[in-house]
Amino acid sequence: MSDDHQAVYDAAAQQTVELGNQMADADEQADLWDIADGILAGAVQYWLYTRQPCDDPACEDCASIRTGELRLADLRKLVDDFARNSEYFHSPNDFGAGRA
Repeated sequence: MSDDHQAVYDAAAQQTVELGNQMADADEQADLWDIADGILAGAVQYWLYTRQPCDDPACEDCASIRTGELRLADLRKLVDDFARNSEYFHSPNDFGAGRA
C-alpha cells in the first residue's frame, strides 16, 4: 500500500473509532454493542457499494467481485484479517485464557 493510500486508510479507521467514541460520550445510556454494530453495518454497506462490478462481463479487474458471494468472500477475509491484527482480538477475560 502506498503512503498516500495508507494515510487515507489510517484516517478512515481513526475517524470511525472517534465516531464510536463520540456517540458513546453523547449518550451514556447507549449500548456500546449497538453503536459498534451500527458502525459495522454502515461500513459493510459502504464497502459493498464501492465494490460494484462494472458492466463488462469480461472485465478482469472485476472478476473477483463479479457476484455477491465473491464480494462476501472478500469481505469475510478482510474482516478476519482486521480482527486478528487488532490489539483487542485477545482479551484477558477470554474463555480458557491462562491466568498467572
